Amino acid sequence: MRHTKFTLLSFALILAFASAATHAQSPQPIVVQAASPTSATAASTAAAVVAKDPDSIQAAIKTLQQIKAANEEILNKQKATLETIGDIEEAAEQLKIFAKRG
Repeated sequence: MRHTKFTLLSFALILAFASAATHAQSPQPIVVQAASPTSATAASTAAAVVAKDPDSIQAAIKTLQQIKAANEEILNKQKATLETIGDIEEAAEQLKIFAKRG
């Protein structure tokens, strides 16, 4: 009986410290990189190149493909960031539920 009380008391104490520690910490800021201005510059350069000669059309296509690849990379980073935010929100909700139980 005494061992059970000690176990319950120590478990409650651990939960209290964990709850206090989570309230004391501020959330880590999430930094999202801004879109680079080179994409707009590359697009205007591609438009200027197309007007000059037919060989430049191939160069413009390559430039547009590079811009598309860069945009896809940015979208993938944003998707990963949103998934991380979702995981953090889910963990916060679970923590709130456990805190209310204690």
